Amino acid sequence: YVNPFIGTGGHGHTYPGASAPFGMLQLSPDTRLTGWDGCSGYHYSDDYIYGFSHTHLSGTGVSDYGDVLLMPTNTAHLSNGADGQAGYRAHFSHGQEQATPGYYKVTLDSTDIVVELTAKQRSGMHRYRFPSPENQWIIIDLAHRDEVIDFALDIDSNRVITGHRHSKAWAQKQYIFFHLEFSHPIDIPNIEYNEDGKVAALPIINPDNDPVEIKTGISAVDNAGAKQNLATEIGEKTFDQIRMETRNDWNTQLNKIQVSTPDLGQRITFYTALYHTMLAPNIYQDVDGRYRGMDLEIHQTNDFDYYTVFSLWDTYRALHPLYTIIDEKRTNDFINTFLAKYDEGGIMPIWDLSSNYTNCMIGYHAVPVIADAYLKGIREYDTEKAFEAMQYSATRDHHGLESYREYGFIPIEEEPESISKTLEYAYDDWTIAQMADAMNRPEIRDEFLLRAQNYKNVFDPSTNLMRGRFNNTWFEPFDPYEVNFNYTEANAWQYSFYAPQDINGLMDLMGGKSFFGAQLDTLFSANAATSGINMKDITGLIGQYAHGNEPSHHMAYLYSFVNQPHKTQEKVHQILTELYKNAPDGISGNEDCGQMSAWYILSSLGFYPVTPASNQYVIGTPLFPEARIQLENGETFRIIANNYGPENKYIQSATLNGESHPYSYLNHDKIIAGGELIFEMGPEPSDWGSADEHIPVSAIQNQFIVPAPFIALGEIVFRDETTIQLDCADPEATIYYSLDGNNFNKYEGGISISEPVSLEIYAVLNKKTSATIQSDFHKIDPSLSLELGTEYAQQYNAGGDDALIDGIVGTANYRTGTWQGYHNRPVEATVDLGSVKPVSEIAVNFLIDQGAWIFSPTKVTCEGSVDGRNFSQIGQQQYAASEALDEVQIENLVINTPTPTEYRYIRLKANGLGNVPSWHPGYEYGGKAWIFIDEIMVR
Repeated sequence: YVNPFIGTGGHGHTYPGASAPFGMLQLSPDTRLTGWDGCSGYHYSDDYIYGFSHTHLSGTGVSDYGDVLLMPTNTAHLSNGADGQAGYRAHFSHGQEQATPGYYKVTLDSTDIVVELTAKQRSGMHRYRFPSPENQWIIIDLAHRDEVIDFALDIDSNRVITGHRHSKAWAQKQYIFFHLEFSHPIDIPNIEYNEDGKVAALPIINPDNDPVEIKTGISAVDNAGAKQNLATEIGEKTFDQIRMETRNDWNTQLNKIQVSTPDLGQRITFYTALYHTMLAPNIYQDVDGRYRGMDLEIHQTNDFDYYTVFSLWDTYRALHPLYTIIDEKRTNDFINTFLAKYDEGGIMPIWDLSSNYTNCMIGYHAVPVIADAYLKGIREYDTEKAFEAMQYSATRDHHGLESYREYGFIPIEEEPESISKTLEYAYDDWTIAQMADAMNRPEIRDEFLLRAQNYKNVFDPSTNLMRGRFNNTWFEPFDPYEVNFNYTEANAWQYSFYAPQDINGLMDLMGGKSFFGAQLDTLFSANAATSGINMKDITGLIGQYAHGNEPSHHMAYLYSFVNQPHKTQEKVHQILTELYKNAPDGISGNEDCGQMSAWYILSSLGFYPVTPASNQYVIGTPLFPEARIQLENGETFRIIANNYGPENKYIQSATLNGESHPYSYLNHDKIIAGGELIFEMGPEPSDWGSADEHIPVSAIQNQFIVPAPFIALGEIVFRDETTIQLDCADPEATIYYSLDGNNFNKYEGGISISEPVSLEIYAVLNKKTSATIQSDFHKIDPSLSLELGTEYAQQYNAGGDDALIDGIVGTANYRTGTWQGYHNRPVEATVDLGSVKPVSEIAVNFLIDQGAWIFSPTKVTCEGSVDGRNFSQIGQQQYAASEALDEVQIENLVINTPTPTEYRYIRLKANGLGNVPSWHPGYEYGGKAWIFIDEIMVR
C-alpha cells in the first residue's frame, strides 16, 4: 500500500528510491542536479536520469547529498548529458518505472538497460541488465552535485573499488567512504577518467551477458567501516534476498498501525505517509558502533543508535509525538543522540545534517522533544544531563536570545525573524518549565513559566495579530498578508495563533473566546494570497491557513478550545481529503522529513498534539472505519468510527473502553494503556465535546508577566515635533516613562517632544514590573528633504520615504529592517538641503550579502545642483559587483569635493547588476540582484 512516488511531484521533494527504515543509505535515481524542486535529486516531471546515487534527503527545502553516483551505460562518454549533450544521462518514462519500500526499478529506454536497486541500513545493491554483452560500461561519478573538498577513487582489484568523498553544500563538511564490490570483472587497462579523476568509466567484462550486480557499503567513519557495513548487512546474500529482508523490515514497521477502509486511495495515502515518517532521521553509526560526531571526530557507542538529519523546527510538532506512541525505543535513541551531540559540539542540534550544524531554522526544538518524551515516561537516557542541556540551549547569547531574555521579546532591529523566534522560544521555555515541575525544580519552573509568556510582548491589541517591534513601535507599514523578514517562512496571519503553551491566555489577549473564534474564521476565509517576499514554502492555502508549511499545523484544532469542535472536524476533514492524495503531487508542501506525513497519520486516526509536552491530544475526526495501533508494551489501541462515510465527518458521541467520552481531547496514557475508542459519526454537527467542562484547556495559570509597554503613536524620526502615546497589551497595567535618564513619571497622556530624546518605559501591574524598554527619537533638520526617483521594495522599506536621511544606520544583517532594498532597478535619490550650502563630502553605505542576492552597485554617480534642474557631476565610483565575496560587507562610499562647493541639491544614482552572475546559485532561475542602501550623509 506504499506508493513512493507520492511527493515526488509538486513541491513535496521526496525521492522514490530504495531505503531501509531510518537507513543511512538512500539508493535513488537523480533526475535533477539543482534547484528548488530538485532538493531530493528527483522530480516526477523530469525525463532523464543522470545516475543513481547513495544518499538523499526526504522532503527538505535545501539541496544536499547525492553522494557517489553510478550509472550503467553503453558509452564511455564522460559528459553528464547536461545542456543537450548525449553523455551518460538516459531517457526514461514512468511507464517503465516502479517502486516499493526498499526496491526501485526502471528501464532506461534510450539505452535499453534495466536498473534495479535495493538497500539495507548502511549498504545497498545495484542490479543492471544490459541489452548485449558488448559495450557494458558503468560510470562512477564523485563530482556529482555537491562541491568536492577531497576525494579518492581507488581500484583495489578488478572487482573492488573503494574511496571517499568529502564535500561541502548545506552541511559544510560531509564525509562519506565507500566500498564497491562488482559481480563481474572490470577491464582495468581500459578504464577512462575525466581530467581531474573524479569521474571514471568502468568497462565490464561480461561475455555471457549476465546481470551485473554491485554491492555497496558506505560509512561516515572510514573505508574499513564501509567494508564492514557491507560484509555484515549483505555479505554473500543475493539481491532478491536483500530485497525481501528489507520488504519484511518495512512491513514490521508499517504494521505498527493498521487501518481498514474501502477507499484504496486513502489506504495508499496513509501507508505512504507512514513510510515517509520512517525515512528520517537516519542512522549515522557503523555496525561496530563507531560514528562521526558533531566535532567531526570519531566516537564509539554500543549503548544506543546514533542518528543524523533532525529537521526539528518541523518535526517537534507531530513527528516526534508520533514516535512516542509507536517507537519509544527509537525516541530514547534520538534523545541519547541529542545529548551526545551536546557533548561533542557544545549545543543540541536545531537542524543537524551529517553531524554538521547547518545554522538553519529557529528555536531550540530538541528541548520539546525531550520534555514530551520525559513527561510520557520515556526516560532511557541521562535525565539530569538532558535537563542541563535544555537549560543551556535557552541561555545562549545567539539568534536573538540575549535580547529575548532582557526585554521579553526580540526587537526587529536586533535580529531577523524576530516575531517567530520570540514565539517559538516562549513555547520551548514552557516545555522546560513542565520538565522542571516534573523533576521538582520549582525555581527553574517559575523562571521559565515567566519566559513562556513572552508571546504577549509581540501581540498588537490594535490588530489582534503578532507584530514586530521596531525601536519599540509597531512595524510600519503593516500588512498581515505580507511575508517579510519579521517572520520565519510566514506572515502575521500564520504566526498570530502560535502560543500552544497558553492558548487560553492568547484568547484573553484577543478579547475572549468569541473574538478568538471569529479571528479563526477570518483566518480560514481570508484571501488565499500573500504579499511581500515570494516564499515558495507557503503552500496548501485555505484562506491564510497554510498547510504546506509547519506554523499552521495546529490551527484547525484551535476551534475545540472555543467550544466549536465541529469546526475542527470540518477543517481537519477538508485538509485530509483535499490536501493529501495518491498522486506524485499528493503532498501540499515540502514533506520536511516526515512532519507533513505525521500530521496526516495522527489526524486521520482522529487526534493531534496541539501542545507537545502537555500529554494531551485534541480530537479531530477519524478518516477510517477502524484503526489499530500496536504498542511496544504489547497493548493495542483501537479506534472505530461507526456509521463511517465520506459525508459523515461529524462526531455525534464517543466512548472510551465502554464508557462515555464527552471530551474533545484524549490523554496520552489512555492510548498507551490500550483499549478502544469508538466514535459515532453523522452528516451534521453535534454538540459533542463542546461543553466548557469537556473542551481542552491550555493555560499558564500562575507567574503571570506584565507585558512590556510600547509606543502606540509618535514618530521615531520627526522634523518639528511629535507626540508620543504609550500603551500595553494588558490594559490594566500602569505605564511609567523617563526622558533622557531623568526620573520616571506615571504616564497619563501624550508626551510632546521637539528635540532628540531617549525614552525609557515600563509597566506595573499587581506589584509586578515589565522589562524596561528604551527608544531613541531622531530629529531630522526640518529644512532637509528627500525625493526618491525609483521605488523601493515595500518589505525592505527601512522605515519609509525618509529612511535614507533618518540618522538610523543599517547593520550587517539585511533582515533587521534597517536597509532600504531595490530589486532589479537603479536607485535615484535627491537630497534637498533646504538652501544653498557649502558641501565638502557626501557619504553613503551599501550592503553586500551575495548569498541573499544583495550585490554592490556597478556604478555610483553623485551630482550637485543649485537650482534642482541643472546638475554637475561631483564624483563617480565603479565596482566589480559580479566578483564573488565570501563574507557580508558594508561598502562605505565617500565622495569629497576638492574644495567646499555650494549646492542645494545632491543627487545620487546607483546602477544595479541586473542578472546575478553565472557562478551564483540564483543564476539558473534568472535571478536579479538587489541593491541595499542606507543613510546618505551630506557634510
